[in-house]
Amino acid sequence: MSAPWVLDEDDALELLAYLVTAARTQVDEAAEYGPMRLLTAAHRLAEAMGPRATETTAQALDGPLSDMPLLAVPRGDREQYVEQLDGVCRSLAAHLKTRYAP
Repeated sequence: MSAPWVLDEDDALELLAYLVTAARTQVDEAAEYGPMRLLTAAHRLAEAMGPRATETTAQALDGPLSDMPLLAVPRGDREQYVEQLDGVCRSLAAHLKTRYAP
């Protein structure tokens, strides 16, 4: 038996289109827009995952990622932005370790 999809085909195509067009626009945009576009995609994926996720994953999705702003890297407060993004990475890594560690 196959596992249920997190995204249906239409949602997956929407996310795919967003990622592909974001990659294209990134060619002509300033580099600081890259993290913004990736975080937008991460937020969209997390929103789609939430209703179908296990309770622990849903809690992880509602953690630091949900607090991450959907803005380009701020010029004046870059250090704080990077620290916050590092916190999102640590939080997700901790969840994955808990979920998949032997």
